Amino acid sequence: MFADLIRRMTAPAPQILPDPDARLALGALLVRIARTNGDYDPAQIVQIDHTLMTRFALTEAEAADLRADCEILESEAPDTVRLTRAIKNSVEYDDRLAVIEALWRVALADGIRDDAETSMMRMTTSLLGVSDQDSNAARLRVGLGSA
Repeated sequence: MFADLIRRMTAPAPQILPDPDARLALGALLVRIARTNGDYDPAQIVQIDHTLMTRFALTEAEAADLRADCEILESEAPDTVRLTRAIKNSVEYDDRLAVIEALWRVALADGIRDDAETSMMRMTTSLLGVSDQDSNAARLRVGLGSA
């Protein structure tokens, strides 16, 4: 279903993604962080939908439809490196900080600080070119306390 997008994301010299594809890549990354611990919690799904609604000015139904597409893309995407590279190449640093904040919100929406999710967040932060300090500050802004 997303073969062309995945092909562009995995190209040796990836191009900047157009907005619809950037939305899908971001949503797929949100889904990936939620699925990291093997428990795709309903609270995380609600948080993903909320993030998509807020970030892209979507209705609840539009966000749910986009998330469904993102779930498919996440399952078909080869690896996190390519998902993050597509976002890093398409989004300015300040907006990547907002992505990190959104990822923290999703990772902890179920109320559990899971080691697998924390490890995935560290890797994702690095792959997005965001410093550990900025990631920690983003986590604190969303009220998740210290490590």
